[in-house]
Amino acid sequence: MSALLQSALEGGVLRLTLSDAATRNSLSEAMMAALTTTLDNAAADKAVRIIVLAAEGPAFSSGHNLKEISAHRADADRGAAYFASLFDACARLMMGIVGNPRPVIAEVSGLASAAGCQLVATCDLAIASDTARFCTPGVNIGLFCSTPMVALSRNVSSKHAMEMLLTGDVFDAQDALRFGLVNRVVPGEQLAETVTALAAKVASKSMVTVKTGKQAFYCQRDMALAEAYAYTARVMTENLLMRDAEEGISAFIGKREPNWTDEP
Repeated sequence: MSALLQSALEGGVLRLTLSDAATRNSLSEAMMAALTTTLDNAAADKAVRIIVLAAEGPAFSSGHNLKEISAHRADADRGAAYFASLFDACARLMMGIVGNPRPVIAEVSGLASAAGCQLVATCDLAIASDTARFCTPGVNIGLFCSTPMVALSRNVSSKHAMEMLLTGDVFDAQDALRFGLVNRVVPGEQLAETVTALAAKVASKSMVTVKTGKQAFYCQRDMALAEAYAYTARVMTENLLMRDAEEGISAFIGKREPNWTDEP
């Protein structure tokens, strides 16, 4: 495990902690590579039932490392190839979270800025401390947050997304809750406990059912209404034929706890 990213697995909950306080947990090349590799490995590990993304220090993540970016201005192409590669790596990371069969919860304490805010928006769930703050401030430095916009615009209303993107202002945790960027805001001292309880609840479900549902959620979201209903009807038919659905329904009818196989 990279020194930039700490990992701990307990009770099916994989807790990943961004640990690069010196750069305010920037999404540097190394940090994105560490996250992508770890998330890919977790997707194939049956011991992992859910993933929590947390961070050390005063920032959840400051976004892309601007010093790394600026260093490539001296390249022969003024950094064009490097910039393209960087944003490709970021897209792989974000799509890897959405495509991961395990749900991912962001545990947000401190500032989530630019691509750091994108990371929060990309996660399936997000719990914030009451001192957390959020922004997409690229417009303030002449660099519109176009890639963070992808996740932001798919998770909050258009008006709120545009306000964040056009002003570059910092919004507090209650604003983020109102915008729909986070699920819940809790006192800082209760943050880890709240996330742990939520993670344990989700981890207690059938893994194959959660995987099926998460995949279907993101697939149907951009479909036309009729197409979405046709697709999800097929998904539910396939889901009903799975052993865990048969077991879960039988357990419900029999008023007992289900015994999940976590297999199709």
